[in-house]
Amino acid sequence: MPRQGPSMDASKKVDLKIIIIGALGVGKTSLLHQYVHKTFYEDYRTTLGASILTKVVAVDNTPLKLQIWDTGGQERFRSMVSTFYKGSDGCMLAFDVTDRESFESLDNWRDDFLEKVIPREQDFPMVVLGNKIDICDRQVPKETAAAWCKEKDIPYFEVSAKNNINVAEAFETLAKQALTTYKGIFESYLTDSIKLTPNDKPKKSCC
Repeated sequence: MPRQGPSMDASKKVDLKIIIIGALGVGKTSLLHQYVHKTFYEDYRTTLGASILTKVVAVDNTPLKLQIWDTGGQERFRSMVSTFYKGSDGCMLAFDVTDRESFESLDNWRDDFLEKVIPREQDFPMVVLGNKIDICDRQVPKETAAAWCKEKDIPYFEVSAKNNINVAEAFETLAKQALTTYKGIFESYLTDSIKLTPNDKPKKSCC
């Protein structure tokens, strides 16, 4: 039988850190609670710093433990929130379709995240959520948001935390992206480890 290369054990649970960022009041906490608890509360207090919820799901037959970080959107907490970016496996950018300013701030949130996350990768696992589509008074057309995301090659979801529209689909898409990237890094690491065996001695070079 041909020798197989290194691979992950599909039955082993993988821990992934997902972070939700975006402007104040776009519904980040509501989205998280809708996904994890299947509940919606309108009277959330402003998130100070970050709060964390976990959810165990299966993606491509691989059990995942998602550690989802809900971050504060207030400008005065921006520097503190950015310290939570480190170690993230996926990023969810959220805005409110009834608030044009929250959409226009996506560039800043995305750039700030990519500058802080290690290693910096333009194709970092990321999705964008346009929340509150259940409200008629929208200021951001679907086409405008979709075009912004298409330009940056980021999946876009129109969602409603209140009516549970597309919330699970958005989280699962991000989880699948993050798992694919995680597997690639893991297998690359194993391959490099195999190459670096004790028998590999540096070749002598002539003076």
